[in-house]
Amino acid sequence: MRTLTGTGVTPLSGLGRVVWYADEIELGNPPDPSEIDADAERARLEDARSTAETDLESERERAEERVGEEEAEVFGAHVQFLNDPQLREDIEDAIEEGLPAEHAVQEGFSGPIEQFEGMEGRMAERADDLRDVRDRLLRVLTDAGGTDLANLPEGSILLAERLTPSDTAKLDPERVAGFATVLGGRTSHAAIFARSLGLPAVVGVGDDLQDIEEGAELVVDGEAGEVIADPDESVRERAATIREVEIRREPVETADGRGIEVAANLGTLAELEGAVEHGADGVGLFRTEFLFLDRESPPDEDEQYETYREALSAFPDGRVVVRTLDVGGDKPIPYLDLPESENPFLGERGIRRSLGPDSELFGSQLRALLRAAAGEGSLAVMFPLVSTVEELESAIEAVERVADDLEREGVEHAVPELGVMVETPGAVFVAEELAARVDFLSIGTNDLAQYVMAAARDDDRVADLHDPLHPPVLRAIARSVEAAHANDAWIGMCGEMAGDPALTELLVGLGLDELSMSAVTIPDVKAGVAESETDAAAALAKEALESPTKHAVTNPVDQ
Repeated sequence: MRTLTGTGVTPLSGLGRVVWYADEIELGNPPDPSEIDADAERARLEDARSTAETDLESERERAEERVGEEEAEVFGAHVQFLNDPQLREDIEDAIEEGLPAEHAVQEGFSGPIEQFEGMEGRMAERADDLRDVRDRLLRVLTDAGGTDLANLPEGSILLAERLTPSDTAKLDPERVAGFATVLGGRTSHAAIFARSLGLPAVVGVGDDLQDIEEGAELVVDGEAGEVIADPDESVRERAATIREVEIRREPVETADGRGIEVAANLGTLAELEGAVEHGADGVGLFRTEFLFLDRESPPDEDEQYETYREALSAFPDGRVVVRTLDVGGDKPIPYLDLPESENPFLGERGIRRSLGPDSELFGSQLRALLRAAAGEGSLAVMFPLVSTVEELESAIEAVERVADDLEREGVEHAVPELGVMVETPGAVFVAEELAARVDFLSIGTNDLAQYVMAAARDDDRVADLHDPLHPPVLRAIARSVEAAHANDAWIGMCGEMAGDPALTELLVGLGLDELSMSAVTIPDVKAGVAESETDAAAALAKEALESPTKHAVTNPVDQ
């Protein structure tokens, strides 16, 4: 029996037989340029591009049904890459120089892939997106069938160096018992899709994973972050046992009676049903970007109003927290004319755009939200990527202006609870001043860890630094909690850390009032809250906060 460790992304375990996925296409050497008919090769290329675009649209539709509209939007980005004018020109130039279409595709994509690999954050992940598009074209041009991921043998454990979005979206949870990858992090496309599909998964295992042979019996433990080869009988039995975690429909309390709200992170209305089924108390993060994606113009006020009302109607006794438009960084929207930046995560994004070039969109969104707040249900609105008190005050003034306009127009409305996303060191250092001006704070640990540790999200080279258990990140969380409570504001967490059941007791001890996560982890987190005792959790948090290293933090947390 051999155990390898990585990053677990779902609180699920699976037992099965290894199927290795290595779908590289070997082209061999190109023929002599004199043998190439450039016109014929360009025609082959256009036929392949048309076929690939049709396939991408079909895959996007399937992914929307299975994993949600926001996650499926990655296929829209792939269509843009497929039709990128510069890429097309580079490939056609290579054909003119005497390469057949497939070799020209390989050459045309090589430069952009290398360029994205040298970037940081989610821009680095674009290299995988480009590989996905390149390989799709190559499969069409060469008639290479590849591994049929949608029809793997039942009980398969899929192993791969990396899985692209289209790879992961094809996996059938009825057939695949889990997957593990050499590369990847908790916020990669593969990890996000795994949570949406309810698949046991461990990513970022490292090169040792490649030593596991095809057909070997394997356990993937997405809760412990372990991959266990040739498991003994006790491990097999534990992995094969169906987890029966109670679905708690009512709000949960700790063992000594402290209530903690456990909510769902949503990107689309299609995810509402899963959130309700898994026992969410409400919505702790409703990402509104999906409303603005995959279209030629932004949604109008009425369309947004209907969307927010539908979310509120799903939780008549709960709270729905809507994040205002958060674009920029890795979330491009074509009609917004977002500027190019070498480091978009440190540029114009979130509230910076809402108060600047997207102020009209911001005003329209606020009108829809204030109208929605007048109906049944409890609506809260939070502003993303706030770093200064001035930004928050400007956002609050925008809310007040909209409320005044609606009042003059005789339109029914209400001002909802207002809050701030704590995602930057700047927000942490002025958390007291922010909390004094709003009803709540919500910690986005994905970005907070990125900025505190100067470690780009989804950059495998610094993946360990993105762990929120590093003392600087934990202390930033604790400081934010203290600031909120000192100013009579409640505080939640909607980053990936909130959905890790192994960290529930620690988060209870840190004093969080609300935890929001992917729906699949809600039952486990509620169970963890119910098992926690406030004093013991506080002692655990105190020990973690006094620890000088991540290793010192994880020792007591893992016990």
